[in-house]
Amino acid sequence: MRLLASDLACIRGGREVFSGLGFAVGAGEALVVSGPNGAGKSSLLRLVAGLVRPTRGRLTLEGGDAELTIGEQAHYLGHQDALKPALTVRENLAFWAQFLSGGELSTALALAAVGLDGIAGLPAAYLSAGQRRRLSIARLIAVKRPLWLLDEPTSALDAMAQATLATLMAQHLAGGGLILAATHGPIGLERAKELRLGLSPPARTPTPDPSPQGPKREPEHRR
Repeated sequence: MRLLASDLACIRGGREVFSGLGFAVGAGEALVVSGPNGAGKSSLLRLVAGLVRPTRGRLTLEGGDAELTIGEQAHYLGHQDALKPALTVRENLAFWAQFLSGGELSTALALAAVGLDGIAGLPAAYLSAGQRRRLSIARLIAVKRPLWLLDEPTSALDAMAQATLATLMAQHLAGGGLILAATHGPIGLERAKELRLGLSPPARTPTPDPSPQGPKREPEHRR
């Protein structure tokens, strides 16, 4: 399986976020997307997930299910955790397992993998930011999908949770999965490819006037 992008362009709010973008990610590989704020990292992930339409270019998933879109074969972990506060931890994950797979799946192993099995009956409204993030990550393993699209996945996670996520990502890659991750810093992906957005030649600095007092003026007697 391989995710291929060629000559991708994206316009958001009338502004061209990026153009001429191309990359390839194969089974067992990860691509880290980096760059300054506003460079288009999140827009690229949303485009691959099918939430944003490309202005130009082509995106294909070779070896995937031809009857499904790329988004239907991917997990998208965005900035919002998409949890219902009134539902328990277990009920939230069960909802997403049903929604993403169309069938009832056991969520016990997924909750145990992210360390939330001990509070499975707690309403999501009482979770900390880190616990909410870990519950979102549990969706990645509750329903098997080949492509993981991760937008700042370590946000709000402590060191132990970051190590758990690194282990889960390594296991996903070892099983032939693909990862496309947008991040500002290391997230525990070893030997990952890198795609840096927002690169442009530095702007020219205007040459200052050599005179500290500005342009010379003609003497009064010559006017």
